[in-house]
Amino acid sequence: METRERPLVDVFVADKSPLVRMAMKTLLGADPRFNLLGTAEDGELFLRAVDRLRFDVGVIGWTMPYMDGAAVLRALRERPQAPRMLVYTGDPDPDIPRRVMDLGGAGFCPKADSPERLLAAIDLVARGHMTFPYTDVPRMTARPTSPLDGLTAREKELLACLAEGMSNARIAERFGISVHTVKFHLKNVFGKLAVSNRAGAVAVFLAASDRR
Repeated sequence: METRERPLVDVFVADKSPLVRMAMKTLLGADPRFNLLGTAEDGELFLRAVDRLRFDVGVIGWTMPYMDGAAVLRALRERPQAPRMLVYTGDPDPDIPRRVMDLGGAGFCPKADSPERLLAAIDLVARGHMTFPYTDVPRMTARPTSPLDGLTAREKELLACLAEGMSNARIAERFGISVHTVKFHLKNVFGKLAVSNRAGAVAVFLAASDRR
């Protein structure tokens, strides 16, 4: 009986490190299961690739400029026929796999794993499976005890500035960043807190602070 070869898995990679992007080109290019369509250095460029191309698996970092891994996953939840997503990161935060799962990601692979483990994870995700490292299941499914627990340290600082009534320009000046970057961070904060504006975010912040 003749066996059919599996079609190539089309992959697109986003990572802030040029060394990682170069290594992924070499790794995926040497494996006959995969076809690397391209790479991007940040989340915004990755989403542009999603608009232009059709691919099976997106492999993204967690910490990226302009749009981080969480923001990318959040954006893809609203898109039909989005690629299946695998987060590949060196960030040691043990809560990231749970967040990836909550945001609809199909897999997580730490950069400490071997290249063979990464390739196996991409293959599993392409075939419709989910792949996450072993962890304490109750901890994986537990929700944060405070809505602020899902924010990064910088996002909490920005939220505190909002509560002080500071404008985006004042916040940008305090942290030495652009107003565009402030708006990007605040958009992520609003999404994580499930609010639509500054007033809603400040209300959540004040309520959470009162409980502490």
